[in-house]
Amino acid sequence: MKLTRKVKIKNSLGLHTRPAATIVKILQPLKSSVFFTHKQETVNARSIMSLLMLAASRNTQIEIIVEGEDAEITMNQLVIAFEQEFGEKA
Repeated sequence: MKLTRKVKIKNSLGLHTRPAATIVKILQPLKSSVFFTHKQETVNARSIMSLLMLAASRNTQIEIIVEGEDAEITMNQLVIAFEQEFGEKA
């Protein structure tokens, strides 16, 4: 199964080290392939360095592409993390 969804980065510092580490941690037990696309650049979401290279700031929209047997679960967990601002909400 392949799923695609756009999400907005809401946390004040954008997609920096802490959210990138959270994304990688979420994906560790999951099997699906996950990619993020921002400004014509697509990166593997399992790599902290790749996520940081997107340089996605606050209010930026990125596209999440998830493909695999647990795609629905994976997408749901990622969307929740983005909506909850990776636990950085003040």
